Amino acid sequence: MTERITRSTGRSRLATRLASLLLPATLLTACAVPPQQPSQPPPVIGGEVAPQGSPQQQALRAMAAAQNRIDRVAAPLLVNNAALCKAHARKLLGFSAKNKYSYSPDLADVVQQTFGYGERLQVASVLAGSGAERVGVLRGDILIAAEDKEIPPGEDAERQAAAVLAPLVRGRSLIKLTVERKDIRTSLVVPLTQSCGFSIDLGNADHVNAYADGRRIVITRGLLDFARSDQELAYVIAREMAHNILGHTAKQRMSATMGGIIDNLIRFTPDLDTMTGRSGITPYPAELDAEADRLGLYLAARAGYDIHNAAAFWRGLAERYPVSVANGYTAIHPSSETRLAAIEKTATEIRAKKAAKRALTP
Repeated sequence: MTERITRSTGRSRLATRLASLLLPATLLTACAVPPQQPSQPPPVIGGEVAPQGSPQQQALRAMAAAQNRIDRVAAPLLVNNAALCKAHARKLLGFSAKNKYSYSPDLADVVQQTFGYGERLQVASVLAGSGAERVGVLRGDILIAAEDKEIPPGEDAERQAAAVLAPLVRGRSLIKLTVERKDIRTSLVVPLTQSCGFSIDLGNADHVNAYADGRRIVITRGLLDFARSDQELAYVIAREMAHNILGHTAKQRMSATMGGIIDNLIRFTPDLDTMTGRSGITPYPAELDAEADRLGLYLAARAGYDIHNAAAFWRGLAERYPVSVANGYTAIHPSSETRLAAIEKTATEIRAKKAAKRALTP
């Protein structure tokens, strides 16, 4: 789960590497929204109006609120579908960790002022339902060591933490973690959590789209705004997870193209001039889209989301942003009628399995 603004594509890849060990999605390490204009209302975080600050602080807070929503919705999808994620299932510690250097270098001071991050990596978010949550890892805990191996502070902390954690996670079910909380050091034995190992981030763009490159997912700010409820957002995330699980970007030979788009959108200042038209993406054929809709609906149902309104949501998206909107979601998923038929059929199938108390396995 992610709380991030990356300083460069290289930095974002380091963050993704650390995220793959800690959480399937990095909280606030990926993307930012542009500074809000004075005429707009102040950002709301946790149900409260955030205090006003500099434009950079406002942007950070607004982005954090958006990413927090993604993380909250994604958590049950990731944790409850490890069995269907196949090669993408991972054992994870179940939290994200950031320091002030996880952001653009020129934002280090404002990041510290806004979120309190310092030199050492600090827990930014805990995955709901994870072993970390069960044993009491808390947001704000400062990471000191894992299995008595120091987690170094400083500008290179994310890379060094990944180097420490990677060999420990392999072949273990528990990790002893030393944290500092209110100036007191304590040890917690964290059960590793089996989860889908996808990074799911906010894309810094207003066009209405989502992208998956086989291991990562980006939901643009425009699509996040279109999805009015968490349930609707779950439909989008689950469907992109399905594309990754089914290897569709590789089948389409679009992994590099999608990867480049994601690298761009998770930057602090993406190059939106490259996001015209379909950005080089070949539209998905009807059969692949129908596969993704089928599996995505199962992923959502297994995570506890109500799939009753899925067809209405996708129909509304296609009507609002039809194929003629070249940088919209429907442009790269043009087979709307085939998709809707697959969704209706699968929803009926899932309801029948629930009624018969059968396993929700596609």
